[in-house]
Amino acid sequence: MFVLKTQVFILQTAELGLATPWGLFRYYWILLKFGLAVFATFAFLVHRFGVMAEAAKRVSGAAAETLFSADFGPLKTELVRAPSLAILLLLVAASLGVYKPWGLTRYGRREQQERRKVEQPPSNETPLGVKIFYAVIGVLVLVVVMLHLTGHGFGGHGH
Repeated sequence: MFVLKTQVFILQTAELGLATPWGLFRYYWILLKFGLAVFATFAFLVHRFGVMAEAAKRVSGAAAETLFSADFGPLKTELVRAPSLAILLLLVAASLGVYKPWGLTRYGRREQQERRKVEQPPSNETPLGVKIFYAVIGVLVLVVVMLHLTGHGFGGHGH
């Protein structure tokens, strides 16, 4: 079940990278994020079928008082270390998605140059929606200032 989910995760990441304007190979941060997803999947599989299987095998035949012995020390450490690193990996991937560091790859720069050759020069005119938004904000600010100056504001000053 978990193996299937990790494979779906990699396929979904690749599909979204290839189907969106960001692309999978246009930006370095997307390549790194995809690489982290692949690494996390393989690390999960190694941990799942290696360490977890060993822990289950050793604990299943042990008495309750022997679980706290020094024999299980390295195994306990590994069972805590791997999930901690997985959380760190998820934080790095989330940070990459939010901050989007680095620039375009060579492929991305080439694609951008080709698109600029085909597209018309950008218009410096402000879109109508932005003008309307600014007008509404201006009217609201003007209403608040007028209410405040006339003494009919949203609350008194303790008069």
